[in-house]
Amino acid sequence: MIEKANITGIILAGGKSSRMGTDKGFLILNNKPFVQYSIDALRPLVSEIIIVSDISDYDILGLKRINDITKDAGPVAGISSGLEASKTEYNLILSCDIPLITSEVLQKLIDAVDDKSEIIQAESNGKTMPLIALYPKEIKDIFNTFLQNDERRLRIAIKACNYKNVALAEKYQISTSNVNTKEEFKQIEDAYND
Repeated sequence: MIEKANITGIILAGGKSSRMGTDKGFLILNNKPFVQYSIDALRPLVSEIIIVSDISDYDILGLKRINDITKDAGPVAGISSGLEASKTEYNLILSCDIPLITSEVLQKLIDAVDDKSEIIQAESNGKTMPLIALYPKEIKDIFNTFLQNDERRLRIAIKACNYKNVALAEKYQISTSNVNTKEEFKQIEDAYND
């Protein structure tokens, strides 16, 4: 069992949100911003929460916020920046646009840690979820190398590591839904209110 003291929560909130047209972390679902759902899911499992974002509005949450080390380079840069700032070996990384995420789902990633796997990511509806995943601090160097070579595709960086997928039972699949469009937001609202 990995101790809470050895896990940091890292929330990526630096995306441009071009399809949504607004910062997704501050979209409101049931009177609570999306980013708060990620914080609430992480809090019981981690010793510290770091938000990776160049947007100072996130400072109102009272958490440590760091800027992306490499600008406009997507989640590879966000993950690399978060791992650089982390003080722990293990790091639960979430995007800020999965408002139905739960501690229970994240605990399954922690429980799946073994001696061989570096990245442990959720798999939901047959799709891997690299932004609902547990990353070791030590892979930041691999990610940095990809950034230096201008490779920004997260799936390519993950394939360079030992990774394991944790397939979620059907009842958990709604909790991994991320929101990129207004239509998806409406679906999440409907699911939340059911």
